[in-house]
Amino acid sequence: MSVNTNRYESAAARYFEAWNATEPEALKKAVAAAWTADGGYTDPLADVRGHEGVAAVIAAVHEQFPGFVFRPLGAVDGHHDTARFGWELVNEADGSAPVAGFDVVTLDAEGRIRQVLGFLDRVPATA
Repeated sequence: MSVNTNRYESAAARYFEAWNATEPEALKKAVAAAWTADGGYTDPLADVRGHEGVAAVIAAVHEQFPGFVFRPLGAVDGHHDTARFGWELVNEADGSAPVAGFDVVTLDAEGRIRQVLGFLDRVPATA
């Protein structure tokens, strides 16, 4: 259990804000607020660094899953400079969640993301 839960919850909230931004300018601002300039994102389908790379991955997911939003699953947990949390990708029209996983993030001293290691627990066969 975390002794500094607010730091981890704030980082996760900024992370979800970035993943749910669909307008290019809002996405750019949200990624800059959540990640360090050289921050990275790695999951089984992507491995990028920097704000432009992260924003491109997020935009690609929204192209593949229009009308979906990312929602947290469970509590955010953390220690030292590391946090973890579960998430699901939810269809706003019918509530289905065909994609789910969890992420482990490393934070800098200001609570911005230096690195994300993402794991996919549920992925549709067509993805």
